[in-house]
Amino acid sequence: MKKINKDPRIIVAVDFPSSGAALKLVSALDPELCRLKVGKEMFTRLGPAFIKQLRERDFEIFLDLKFHDIPNTVAAACDAAADLGVWMINLHASGGRRMMEAARERLERHARAPLLVAVTILTSLDRQDIAEVGYAGEPVDNVLRLARLTADAGLDGIVCSPQEAAPVRAQVPREFLLVTPGVRPGSTAVDDQRRVMTPRDALVAGADFLVIGRPITASPDPLASLRAILEEVAD
Repeated sequence: MKKINKDPRIIVAVDFPSSGAALKLVSALDPELCRLKVGKEMFTRLGPAFIKQLRERDFEIFLDLKFHDIPNTVAAACDAAADLGVWMINLHASGGRRMMEAARERLERHARAPLLVAVTILTSLDRQDIAEVGYAGEPVDNVLRLARLTADAGLDGIVCSPQEAAPVRAQVPREFLLVTPGVRPGSTAVDDQRRVMTPRDALVAGADFLVIGRPITASPDPLASLRAILEEVAD
């Protein structure tokens, strides 16, 4: 496994309809206190040039595009993402072992390959939702199954709800990373997430990195909100 610096543990989700709003937020944050996550909306609108802008401000970037396709296509996409110099990328574990292994093997060609993690079950889904797409059992049952598959495929970790962090942590090596969206300070709304937890409880449960969006990005003072969360988890 790669030697991984886990600080800073908070990854701020940068999801805006324009570069101006996004860069205003980024200007208010500190790369020593957080990393940034760029998802489908921003990357589709602004492309690789936006990633370059963020990297020029010394932020490490989690490129959250959730690749899911045939093995060769996903491997090529991960290769292209690595060329952008991002810190972490992801794909869907439901794409299967061959897809994940192909992506990992392609990234091994890079001297400074990004971390590669697999999405298990989206945090917006509950039992009824996953049943509608053909998954039996509770979300945690499927997260555990996909986590074991991801570890067997040699990836660096998974993306899962913080509610599944403790049972997954009990079944995977300690160096296997758990990246948890669905993290909300106790005083904030859960928005469209279903399986949520506070930042402190997520870390206690075994999470390594916390993806946090609106509690920071919608705050009148994003840096103060970020610092407040850091104080909460430091306790």
